[in-house]
Amino acid sequence: MTEMALKVGLTPEQKCSYLAEQRERLMVLLDPNRLSPTSYEELLKAGFRRSGDDLYRPHCQGCQACCSLRIPVDEFTPDRRQRRILRRNQDLSFTLSHQDKPEYYDLFCRYISLRHKDGTMYPPSRKQYDGFLLCSWMPPLFMEFHSGHRLIAVAITDAMPNSLSAMYTLFEPEEESRSLGAYAILSQIALARRMRKQWLYLGYQIEACRKMNYKTQYLPHEQLIEQEWKKTPCPAE
Repeated sequence: MTEMALKVGLTPEQKCSYLAEQRERLMVLLDPNRLSPTSYEELLKAGFRRSGDDLYRPHCQGCQACCSLRIPVDEFTPDRRQRRILRRNQDLSFTLSHQDKPEYYDLFCRYISLRHKDGTMYPPSRKQYDGFLLCSWMPPLFMEFHSGHRLIAVAITDAMPNSLSAMYTLFEPEEESRSLGAYAILSQIALARRMRKQWLYLGYQIEACRKMNYKTQYLPHEQLIEQEWKKTPCPAE
């Protein structure tokens, strides 16, 4: 899919959210006829990403640091650290919900307020939550993780015909020792496998940003480099 086939707009340049020395500009899809799970899956392959109802892709002058990353779920094998995380959280129960719930927003507020005071989503608000995570043309799935009867994490993911796309994970800040962010990714890989999906998309990998470069720990994976998906295999291959 080429840029010429799409109706898009460009946002004004602004300070980059991830790299302090860079300026950020986004290419935003303007064609409502392409707002469907099937079309979104094709756009994911071309490096787009969802935020609320909008689909976008970085279009920054002189910078290509943002690199889409996806995991071929049938080939994935957890490493030693990831197996420890799975064992550490084997007491948790899992529920899949198809609708937003008030407790998700409450968890979002606690998570942002205690974990991301230095980020663009602080202070949290209902408008921000709805505008970032929810979607009118493709309602996301909500993966709930419970310790007993207590909700301690929610992973928001989008489901397309042949893939899942991880949107965001919220968790109770005092449960940090469980590595719930990593556990949520491992759980989404397992869910994609059960749903017979081929890929789990993890969004953008940014090598120079500590908050974004954790995604390469999941092997094998593929990165979109110069509009070509290139595979990084497991070390044993």
